[in-house]
Amino acid sequence: MPYPSKTDRQTILSAAVKDLAHGGIRGLSLRNLAASLDLAPNAIYRYFSDRSALEAALANEAARQLELALRKAADGREPVTTIREMSSAYIKFARDNRHLYEVMMSLHAPEHDATFRQSLWTFTVEQVQRIAGSDRAAQASVALWAFLHGAVALEAAHVLGESKPASGIEFALDAWLMAVSARGKRIEALRIKPTKKTANKKVSARENSVRSRK
Repeated sequence: MPYPSKTDRQTILSAAVKDLAHGGIRGLSLRNLAASLDLAPNAIYRYFSDRSALEAALANEAARQLELALRKAADGREPVTTIREMSSAYIKFARDNRHLYEVMMSLHAPEHDATFRQSLWTFTVEQVQRIAGSDRAAQASVALWAFLHGAVALEAAHVLGESKPASGIEFALDAWLMAVSARGKRIEALRIKPTKKTANKKVSARENSVRSRK
């Protein structure tokens, strides 16, 4: 078997990505990975102390690849089209790299490197900021990410169909764009404020409730 010096961290990580695509996260094993590279297990442990460290590295790699896909989708486009194209690219990446995406969304210890996951978040906020403004970019980015992850989960679970059409995903994105583009003005206008008549009814109801207890 080759000595540890014959390999490097990126070679091991690339092999792990391939293994993950075939067997999923449950089939991932440092020993099996070493065998696939014709290495002694100690060669793997030199770069990844345990399975948790390898999974964290895979999550970071997933974020790197996803960011590249999003940057390509956003390149040279105006703000609204950028978000639409990024959303499509996000869902496609999750669909085409199901196991890698799953690892990215798993819980990882804070001591592990998360450079690319932070970079992915920063890039997303920058693009959302072009529509939402700097004061609401972070909140709007969380909402967008939550929507996209939910769409991915629904598709992966095969729950979409005639009664739950996939076109609802486009509907939700339109609603997000409308809310963000409005900068809060229209959203506030849609919130129903109680009239004096309604308020008086609520007061009367509370008073009647108090009397009935006496």
